[in-house]
Amino acid sequence: MQSLRYNKMDKILKCLEDDARLTAEQLAVMCQKEVSDVKDRIKQYEKDGKILAYKAIIDWDKTDREYVSAIIEVKITPQRDRGFDKIAEKIYNYPEVQSLYLMSGGYDLCVLIEGKTMKEVAFFVAQKLATIEDVISTSTHFVLRKYKDKGIVYSVPEVDERGNF
Repeated sequence: MQSLRYNKMDKILKCLEDDARLTAEQLAVMCQKEVSDVKDRIKQYEKDGKILAYKAIIDWDKTDREYVSAIIEVKITPQRDRGFDKIAEKIYNYPEVQSLYLMSGGYDLCVLIEGKTMKEVAFFVAQKLATIEDVISTSTHFVLRKYKDKGIVYSVPEVDERGNF
């Protein structure tokens, strides 16, 4: 399998994706560019919409925050002249929706949401998502544990010393 290769400017994006805390000076060294070129390029990336946001990845299970995550498969009927876009727009505007993907395969959209309880997630699906015109069906899967997300490995499960898993 061939590894991904980046030109020097694309490398700035990859480095920021891996660690958004990197300074322009650090990026310049890593990408063998001048600091002013890196700063200019980052400003241009932000202006062009290539860099959308800078976010921290939090292991919420290590905090007092109570929440439930769910992955919802959605089958829809595409709309004439707009395909899946108009329905996707309706869905991603709900504040519960964390991510939304157009998929190939057995369903059309993959919706990742968060709520305070399973009941709240079920209410979202039944009252908001499933009632959207052209939504044919939904299938909800609750996330029980995150092992890896956005390339970051969460805490490694403890091994039972008795050899049982």
